[in-house]
Amino acid sequence: MTTSVRDHVRAAWWLPVFAVVATAALFLVVKDSLTDDAYITLAYAKNLAVHGEWGLIAGEHANSATSPLNILLLALATLLTRIFGDAHPVIALGLVTVAAGAVIGWAWMRLVAALRLPSFAGVLGIAVVLLNPFVLSAIGLEVLLIPAALILLTVFAVEGRPVWFGAIAGLAVMIRLDLVVFVLILAFSSAAIRRKLVKAVLAAVAVAGPWYLFSWIAFGSAVPDTLVIKQLQGGLFGEWSFFTGPVMYFTGRKIVTAVAFAPALAGLFVLVSWFLVRFAVRWEKLEGGRGGLKEMAKIGPLAALGAGGVVYYGVYTLMGVGPYHWYFVAPIVSLSMSGVAILAFWLARSREQERLESRPPALALGLVGLALLGNIAVVAKPGVPWESPLIFGNWASAPDYARVGKALGERLDGATVSSPGEIGTLAYYCECKIVDEFSDRGRVVDKVEKRIAEANPITSFALRVNYLFFDRSIKPEPIQYELKYASGPAVGPDSWTVHSAAKGVGHFSLVPAARP
Repeated sequence: MTTSVRDHVRAAWWLPVFAVVATAALFLVVKDSLTDDAYITLAYAKNLAVHGEWGLIAGEHANSATSPLNILLLALATLLTRIFGDAHPVIALGLVTVAAGAVIGWAWMRLVAALRLPSFAGVLGIAVVLLNPFVLSAIGLEVLLIPAALILLTVFAVEGRPVWFGAIAGLAVMIRLDLVVFVLILAFSSAAIRRKLVKAVLAAVAVAGPWYLFSWIAFGSAVPDTLVIKQLQGGLFGEWSFFTGPVMYFTGRKIVTAVAFAPALAGLFVLVSWFLVRFAVRWEKLEGGRGGLKEMAKIGPLAALGAGGVVYYGVYTLMGVGPYHWYFVAPIVSLSMSGVAILAFWLARSREQERLESRPPALALGLVGLALLGNIAVVAKPGVPWESPLIFGNWASAPDYARVGKALGERLDGATVSSPGEIGTLAYYCECKIVDEFSDRGRVVDKVEKRIAEANPITSFALRVNYLFFDRSIKPEPIQYELKYASGPAVGPDSWTVHSAAKGVGHFSLVPAARP
């Protein structure tokens, strides 16, 4: 690290502190309103920390956790909370969330130092992530680990550190395997990483390889079952697909969706503009000669971060998955951070080269700051702490699901019940045998075979390899009860009234299972 970079690091030391304080405050806002899918993650973490099992419910092994690293970190934090008594996964979630925020802040500090950016760019880069409604509405999932990994990859690509880049790449694909899209694009955007690509690859394999090998053999699939499950959920969102998902959300929550996607759209505009300028200008002719071209090379990873978001969006469109709001987090945060970083780079270089105009990037960054004030207003409008996420579609609020889950656990007395379609919060609180394809591996067998049979030859082969060690002899758990949801208040015994900001008043009823 040169003296100049050290000086810039010292000047921006407060960015990680800012990120920690902001993340902690926002976690207190959202912690009582977690989505059902967030509780799937927490249930996995609790079972691993308390029972040493990889599954959604105790006594049943499963492989439906999309983000292995998120589960492992939450389980470790949950294990630490047991030092003071019972396990507290929600407190553990707070610890992991704040830690992720700290990493984002630290990475922006490094980026500011490496590229000699103004410190306030780091504030904007952190804020476009933490204040995004789609991110805050999915806390508990891997939505903060994603930007943490992406900005770290960008930093190490800029700094030309292949081993560290590879190590973070390994962690990234353990956060979500599909983040390999960003890994590849960022790797080839940096000459220093390209020259020592073997080192980067070896580091990535050393970090992620053991987990995926273990999962492939021990759990019967390297890639979690959620890929197959989600791809077979056609029709769940009606006419809407991942590609048209933003329009779907905009029709329901116009202002929330607008402020969520606005920084990403701005980042896309900046990215396209950069590509046009990059290949339309002979940079060696600018002040500084070849140095100008060398300086422009540093912006490559910043642009690659945004380009990764575009490619990622295309890949998800081709995969045919539904428009779950957390699926949009990766393209949103990558384009948002990329746009801020490129504009800040332009502003910083304009102070060094008279031929570069400083007013456009300064104005654009100022508008980003003003827009973020709108994000704060949107986040605060429902009141704090939140009773429900801004983007929400579950049948019941988290507190109502908790109440039903606890009552269900007492009522079942060891019996097995089929889930109504949303299982996370119920499983977390009832600590009972509630089953569906997310908790009962026996219910995945037919889905895997169906997907293999219907897929194209290449996908079918990949699925066969993924499930090479999958035990297809596993049978679904027999059920004694079914839990069903219907609109309107509860009527009769074994029925519980719930409320959802998305669905209104409804109720769950426990009924005996139909005879086979």
